[in-house]
Amino acid sequence: MANIKSAEKRILQNERRRERNRAFRSRMRTAVKHLRTAIDSGDAETAKELLPPTLQVIDETAQKGIVHRNTAARSKSRLTKAVNGLG
Repeated sequence: MANIKSAEKRILQNERRRERNRAFRSRMRTAVKHLRTAIDSGDAETAKELLPPTLQVIDETAQKGIVHRNTAARSKSRLTKAVNGLG
């Protein structure tokens, strides 16, 4: 453990941020997984319903800096393309 008070504070802050980042990343991955499952099963109706909230979660995650904005854009593009390909 750190000896300096500011270092102790940084450790606590980093731990809180790490937990928050893990929660957001997990939320994003779960949303993408649900959408991918709908796409793979060929269920166009469900996929089109799940697309907007999934894209919103990806945007929020990128806005908070948890994933890079280009990674988010690439994911959104591929998911949108896959959903449009079903119809």
